[in-house]
Amino acid sequence: MPHNYNTLINIFNDTFLERFNTELVLGGDEPLYLPADVASAHHRIIFARGFFASAMHEIAHWCIAGPQRRLLEDYGYWYEPDGRTDAVQAEFENVEIKPQAVEWILSASCGFRFQVSCDNLSGDTEPDRVGFTVKVREQVLRYLEQGMPERAQMLSDRLRGYYHVDFLASTQFPMPA
Repeated sequence: MPHNYNTLINIFNDTFLERFNTELVLGGDEPLYLPADVASAHHRIIFARGFFASAMHEIAHWCIAGPQRRLLEDYGYWYEPDGRTDAVQAEFENVEIKPQAVEWILSASCGFRFQVSCDNLSGDTEPDRVGFTVKVREQVLRYLEQGMPERAQMLSDRLRGYYHVDFLASTQFPMPA
């Protein structure tokens, strides 16, 4: 089944707009999370340029953000652009483990190919994509064994229903080569 961002928007908004006052919105060049304000009654997860993967990534951040974080633009997180030092890249990857684990689970829930995003093409050195993938996979397995964040589970269930994915198992999250 094809992965159309309009389908994802509809599934997300049908699941969360009323209960969490949050909508998924197609955006421009950069993704952004905006809490409700005078311009919009809804919180908005804005994903980049119609990319399905961008929507999945931004949704994953929303799925783990707590109630106070969801009242802040981009959840109040810092973002260091491409070109990070090795130390800053390590900090970035540490913060990204849980959201990327949720993203991998959501991607598997609809049969969409996932790969980690080190997001540092011009840093000091080439990021260790395999090492980072192993850490993300370990978090995926913890979520599968111990339970996912509530909103991630809700969306995973909806996606699996739509895309006819019966269940999730560790075999769907292979070790990197």
